[in-house]
Amino acid sequence: RMSPSIKNIPRRQCIPVIYTRGTHYDVGYDVGRTFASIIKSFLQLSGPLNETYIPLYNTPEGRKVYNETLESVRKSFPQYINELEGTADGAQVEFHKLFLLHMDDITPKAVENRNSIDQPIGCSTICVNETDNEFLAHTEDALAEVLNHFYIVSAHIISDTPQGKYGVTEERFTSLCYAGHLPGYTMNYNHHGLVFSINTLSADTLYAGKTPRHFITRALLSAENFVQAQQILRDTGVGAGDGCAINMTFLKQEGDRLFHNAEMGPAISNQSQLNILTASPGEFILHCNQYLRLNVPEVTGLIVDSSVERMKTFNTFDPPKTRADIIKMLGDQTAKEHTVFRESGPKDFIKTIAVGIFDCVHRTWTLYSDNPKFSQPLIVMPLLLKEK
Repeated sequence: RMSPSIKNIPRRQCIPVIYTRGTHYDVGYDVGRTFASIIKSFLQLSGPLNETYIPLYNTPEGRKVYNETLESVRKSFPQYINELEGTADGAQVEFHKLFLLHMDDITPKAVENRNSIDQPIGCSTICVNETDNEFLAHTEDALAEVLNHFYIVSAHIISDTPQGKYGVTEERFTSLCYAGHLPGYTMNYNHHGLVFSINTLSADTLYAGKTPRHFITRALLSAENFVQAQQILRDTGVGAGDGCAINMTFLKQEGDRLFHNAEMGPAISNQSQLNILTASPGEFILHCNQYLRLNVPEVTGLIVDSSVERMKTFNTFDPPKTRADIIKMLGDQTAKEHTVFRESGPKDFIKTIAVGIFDCVHRTWTLYSDNPKFSQPLIVMPLLLKEK
């Protein structure tokens, strides 16, 4: 249960950043040690963790689901388990709490066929592919307790031996992370020029013993090209335990700029379901938190209602062509119930914690900690790519 003395504070105009280099464990440890107070505070505030995941973990069925999933991930991606162990050790928190957060609703769905919460969680993404205007833009929407509990990790990971099922020896990336969570799930880019954002999707059937989406997107930070990205998302041999959508582009790709939206569904026959839409020059992509193409039964409730209403809002605008168009759309608060930018006071269950705009032409990542229609960016970062 949440300690009565721990309460979230109003929105801060603050996004802390860490630069770190080393092994997976080293990087995880540095993140944990640096952000220990934010991580501990988040673990106390997290409703799903304290009210659903931990109580289920303390049952035989819940522990079985946890162990099967941990064993599966350890087999595919031991390096990311090391990274998360580093974070737990650095922050001096229990590893199982962090791993349960990464399993998300796999635990309650696999044990009791229920969701931990019925809330309009999710994010909105816009990709614009026009001449001199190539943008991937994203609102990061999360449970209100995530507000002020996130940070940016810029990491360079060097391994002596090939790591995990894809034999990776070097990773270099920058990622917006929820407290205590591995990089890769929100907005990110890597030194190979992969830029991507994630929209959570809520499939109705989730699987233990598969790869939680959070580890698949963590692995995506190592992808060098579109072929590798698809291989990582398919996760052949195991497959995803849950689902999400990945919006991505490769800055170094030869030829025309292409944006892709990949809808990933829980595994069938040991590989993730995958459907990819591509936006060529002159086209755009809008995506929220509902499967638009992949035929995956979804949970009913607020996540879908919210997604439908946000898409409806987007469709009242002309097709986006510029940064100004994107800011108008992502900052919109006109909807009756589920606005695109979410901030209506202390009673909000869901808030937009940050807005990011990747500019593929000028190679920058602009981040706002408040509504971009009414505020200046907090950070504009250059996208630094690997020299050939």
